[in-house]
Amino acid sequence: MKIAVLVPCYNEEAAIATVVKDFRAALPGSAIYVYDNNSKDQTTARAAEAGAVVRNETRQGKGNVVRRMFADIEADIYVLVDGDDTYDAGASPRMISRMIADGADLLTARRIHTDAAAYRTGHVLGNRLLTGLTSLLFNVHLSDMLSGYRIFSRRFVKSFPFTAEGFAIETELTVHAVRLMMPMSEMDTRYKERPVGSVSKLNTYADGFRILGTIGYLVREERPLVFFATIAFLFAAVAALIGAPVVHEYFQTGLVPRLPTAVLATGLMVIAFLSLTCGLILDTVTRGRWEAKRMAYLAIPGPSDLDDGRSGSCLPSS
Repeated sequence: MKIAVLVPCYNEEAAIATVVKDFRAALPGSAIYVYDNNSKDQTTARAAEAGAVVRNETRQGKGNVVRRMFADIEADIYVLVDGDDTYDAGASPRMISRMIADGADLLTARRIHTDAAAYRTGHVLGNRLLTGLTSLLFNVHLSDMLSGYRIFSRRFVKSFPFTAEGFAIETELTVHAVRLMMPMSEMDTRYKERPVGSVSKLNTYADGFRILGTIGYLVREERPLVFFATIAFLFAAVAALIGAPVVHEYFQTGLVPRLPTAVLATGLMVIAFLSLTCGLILDTVTRGRWEAKRMAYLAIPGPSDLDDGRSGSCLPSS
């Protein structure tokens, strides 16, 4: 079984060598790829010195880097991890074994931190809010949707047509698995503070709003009936609110003295019905797209198809 460790990086010279060495020790038979995203420090040199295969992606953003990795690299199992040395490399053999045993296509590391500095309060609250919203809209059963440490099967990676460019990539990865009804797992792993000299690239508010926008985009693309029905309900509610007095007066007097209000209410109600019609039509189209993506996904061998004897060949014995 071929295992690839994928490490997207931007200005991580203080941590990347440790990440590469730790994963080489934890998964001695794996190939470790570091994709640099226009770093202005010595990230590439440190990664190469540590023994990683170093490549570059010039389009800025984590999503662009992961897209390039998924396209370029061939493996049976993919380990995606941030290059900031906050995740536990030693847990990767257990995570891979757990994913294969569960027959899952995605295993997410649920971050368990003991140091308050490792996981800022704003990030914790934002993660809970966005994870809860995504769970509500897409029926996701994960408690740490924004974790940067995940294990993927080959059929997940090679059936994943995604559009995110930045940190919204974690949301799109999760929604892709949910919409294609892929088996998923989650496992507790240790999460620690960044080493001295390493600075987080995540902006709590700016990236939070981008992720929120991505959730809205995915709802429109994957659940158009819900998206457009919500818009239809809002327009219909406003139309009913401003049109009710006009209708009431008409039934009492037989007159429509506030004609502009009546025209506005009628227009809003027409927009509401048009929105609902769009949702119904696009829901049918989305169903066809979903079936095509599902068939492409099923055409690729899953983790349960890996030979049991080979599945442990790259993992150190316990």
